Amino acid sequence: MPGFILFQAAPIGGALRDHSESECKIMKLNELRDNEGARKSRMRVGRGIGSGKGKTSGRGQKGQTSRSGVSIFGFEGGQMPLHMRLPKRGFNNIFARDHAEVNLGAIQKMIDAGKLGTDGTVDHEALKAAGLARGGKDGVRLLGKGELTAKVAFRVAGASKGAREAVERAGGSIELIERKDPAELAAAKKGKAREVRLADKAAKSAK
Repeated sequence: MPGFILFQAAPIGGALRDHSESECKIMKLNELRDNEGARKSRMRVGRGIGSGKGKTSGRGQKGQTSRSGVSIFGFEGGQMPLHMRLPKRGFNNIFARDHAEVNLGAIQKMIDAGKLGTDGTVDHEALKAAGLARGGKDGVRLLGKGELTAKVAFRVAGASKGAREAVERAGGSIELIERKDPAELAAAKKGKAREVRLADKAAKSAK
């Protein structure tokens, strides 16, 4: 009809395709690239005045910040810096033990899946082989989250009160591995070194 422009209706779900699926270019893994400007090369300084970062390399002339090895971050001109004005609390316990914490519910799940046996004693190595104990250089500590229905004999470094009650309720047992206090070990080592030193001194005096 004169005076009217006819448009072809687009199909449901999107506009008309310009190309068929066979004509579309397939993306290849070796052709993957970052977007333009996603990665920027570092500025190479000290390469002549034409670069704008030659001679003094953008550091200006003389002064503390033009030298290398400067550490002034946190310095506020002599006033008490912020990291010293803020209150502190807590401390890092140098005698803290590193336990791999394992919940009873996770143990029961592995038993049901057949990844953890209940015939013998379940210790750190058995739990580690089942993928339950990660880390824990001082052993495993059982926690009471979840439900344990199997009768299991555990040999671990520690257990919470709820975990112990749940294990005993199911007919199992928990054997705790005795570990000496690190402070006591340090004191014993110090005393032993002193005894060796005195013995050497006495031996030299006898000669």
